[in-house]
Formats: sequence, C-alpha cells, structure tokens
Amino acid sequence: MSESDFELIEGSGNAFRDLGDPHADLKQARAILAALIIAVLDDRRLTVRKAGALAGFAPADFSRIRNADLGRFTLDRLIKMLAALDGGLRVTVRVGET
Repeated sequence: MSESDFELIEGSGNAFRDLGDPHADLKQARAILAALIIAVLDDRRLTVRKAGALAGFAPADFSRIRNADLGRFTLDRLIKMLAALDGGLRVTVRVGET
C-alpha cells in the first residue's frame, strides 16, 4: 500500500459528529465538562471519595466521570459538579456557531 491509496479527511473538531452521531453536540459538551472535572480532581489530587464529600455528590458519580461513563449525566448536573469543585467556574454556551 502506498500513501496515495489513502484519502486524508480533516475532522470537524467533534469526533461524535465525524462518526455521524445524532447527539454529537450534546456528547461533545458532556465530554468537555467531564474533562474539566477530571482536571480539577487531578490538579487538587482529590480521590473520588474526597471529591464526593467536598462537592456533595456521590463518589460513584466521580468514578463514572473518570471512566468516561457519561450516559446518565445531564449538562446541568456536570456543570453543578464542576461548580461545586471550582467556585471560579464560568461557562459560556454558544448557539448556532460551528
């Protein structure tokens, strides 16, 4: 196989959209918030138990986030979890932009 046998296609920046997922934007937003939560946990060296006690959420929720099991989380729940961990949180939502 040579290099000419492949076509290079640039992604959209949203892997879920590139794979044709009908809920791509929602899944991308949840993944971004989960990554921010994980970053706070790592930066502050919080275990899921400590994070749960600090934020008032079940430690199992933080464990699910660490394992990228985001199916049961809504955007508002993830935002509330992040805000409970990081009081300086600012979230901006843009609608209709690509």
